[in-house]
Amino acid sequence: MPDAISVINVTKRFGSLTAVNSISFSVKKGEIFGFLGPNGAGKTTTTRMLTGVLKPDFGDVQILGHSMVSAPLLAKQKFGVVPETSNAYPDLTAWQNLMFMGELYGLGSEHAKERTLYLLQIFDLYEHAQKKVQSFSKGMKQRLILAMALIHEPELIFLDEPTSGLDVSSARMILSMLREMNSRGVTIFLTTHNMDEANTLCHRVGIIRSGNLIAIDSPEKLKDTLDKIHQIEVSFNRDIPEEMLRNLPGITTFSRFGDKWKLSAQDKDLAIRSLVALSEHEGMSIISLNTLAPTLDDVFLRLTGGEK
Repeated sequence: MPDAISVINVTKRFGSLTAVNSISFSVKKGEIFGFLGPNGAGKTTTTRMLTGVLKPDFGDVQILGHSMVSAPLLAKQKFGVVPETSNAYPDLTAWQNLMFMGELYGLGSEHAKERTLYLLQIFDLYEHAQKKVQSFSKGMKQRLILAMALIHEPELIFLDEPTSGLDVSSARMILSMLREMNSRGVTIFLTTHNMDEANTLCHRVGIIRSGNLIAIDSPEKLKDTLDKIHQIEVSFNRDIPEEMLRNLPGITTFSRFGDKWKLSAQDKDLAIRSLVALSEHEGMSIISLNTLAPTLDDVFLRLTGGEK
């Protein structure tokens, strides 16, 4: 069974600039794959080659077993695309936009009507079906273009910053829809700058920098690659002078933030035991104690040299 996406030694140059430098990776069927990178890293160029907007100078892209280089039409029939900016026609209604997309993908009239009605209902747009898109909010437009990308029931969908600029409620609705789609077997390729979104949504992420793929793994495994310097936040039921923390076993640095102390420790277990022993010795209570794990943001900034 072929992967949903196979990228094989793909290179793209613009004059003397190598935008993408011989990268290879695959996306499994049924996976949500996040594609991350700072501005100018080659993220957009790679995605355009995956979706057939650009042709690679070298290498090949396989979409569900069809080559984007030698059989682009067959490959393009297998996926939908949700761009960052709306590609819906503002002077057409939601119904007309969906029916037009159905016609482009070769759906028969009755099938297109069935799909249009179904998608308007599940994307909470049915009552707006006969309204022109120019009157839609950004969240409504985003739901509509997602519906347009799904009109032909693709096995794979590409999304570019699907929640960018949306309010919290609309963003949560979009993410919930993506999870539901994925639970039905749809493979999702997600380009995003939102690390929290990538962390909670993606099974794996790939990070590109200066045209090179520098990391690819699950978010948790990538976070585990960071140096084992643990961060601990602690607060007590009374003020304590910093001298009490200065020579505690296991703690390397400390600083105060409001009513909390933020500590660094190479040995997390020893540091926590030292804090508990200190509170018992001084007759204090620990109000809160949290260990702060590395975030996907930390991994991204480390691997990309601090660029976003």
